[in-house]
Amino acid sequence: MIPVNKPFLPPQDEYGDYIKSIWERNWLTNNGPLVNELELKLKDYLGLDHLLFTSNGTVALQIALKALDIKGEVITTPFTYVATTTSIIWEGCTPVFVDIDQDTWNIDPSKIEQAITKNTTAIAATHVFGNPCDIRAIKEIAEKYNLKVIYDAAHCFGVDHNEESILIQGDISIISFHATKLFHTVEGGAVVTKDPVLLKKMSYLRNFGHDGPWKFNGIGINGKNSEFHAGMGLCNLKYVDEILDKRKQDCSYYDKWLLNKGLTKQIIADNTNYNYAYYPIVFPDEKVTLKVLDQLEVNNIFPRRYFYPALHKLDYVSREYNLPITERVAGSILCLPLYFDLSREEIDMVTRIILRTLRYE
Repeated sequence: MIPVNKPFLPPQDEYGDYIKSIWERNWLTNNGPLVNELELKLKDYLGLDHLLFTSNGTVALQIALKALDIKGEVITTPFTYVATTTSIIWEGCTPVFVDIDQDTWNIDPSKIEQAITKNTTAIAATHVFGNPCDIRAIKEIAEKYNLKVIYDAAHCFGVDHNEESILIQGDISIISFHATKLFHTVEGGAVVTKDPVLLKKMSYLRNFGHDGPWKFNGIGINGKNSEFHAGMGLCNLKYVDEILDKRKQDCSYYDKWLLNKGLTKQIIADNTNYNYAYYPIVFPDEKVTLKVLDQLEVNNIFPRRYFYPALHKLDYVSREYNLPITERVAGSILCLPLYFDLSREEIDMVTRIILRTLRYE
């Protein structure tokens, strides 16, 4: 079987050393030494001043919304993972969707202003598949209308834009360290901000509001992560450069097979050091996509329709939208298998089946 993703696992004995140290200290959670070490090393690797390790990326997004006191309407993208929308709704806000750019698949800034109302308080934009949004245009709109900006940078580990981490953009960025990501802590995520006041507020929010053992600073939740997860992150961080390089090579190899075959690839923003987190490809239409998907699955190859369905189609979204670009891309996209120990022979098999299927159309 060739899955769409397979988590990277470090040598078992290396992780075992961290497990042994946890046993010796008997300190399992609550801001332990491995959590602190991971935060420091991540900030150093990613070129950040501030980062808080959280239990997952979804909680990170909820903490970001709460820290910025977001209420009312939040303009967002319909082409992202469902957690972006559900976090907005979970926090009592209303997602307002605008269409995506046909080349980058990110939220189209030219469509944001017409969606702004007196109830709009924020923009929550996703760097889709790690591809940076048009951050300059979004910043100009946000400043014009006094809106907060949250970036869902779940896919952006190691992505630099204009020679600095994409994670420093907006008021707050969040990132995911879920097992499906190229760098993972099994479950995990982080909030990132340039504002030390916001960072302090989020540190309270992450830990029930605790300000010492008997004092509380506002309402908080349990957004912390454990020593076991931090240990996995410290192990995996040693290999992340190798992981990034392998993904770049594999994406280039896919390109040799699939470029100029009537398929559409995402256009990556200029001046970007990209991380090749996924290999998404758009087919001519949904009918062709489903036929290719069927042929791959018959051969025990399991790509994924990231991101389908488009989020404005969710049954708990009451408003109706006309978003033709989103619907075309969401209906016709497949993310092909991409993971550290994927072999060239397996890529050959995947691409041969795709090309054979396309010839029969």
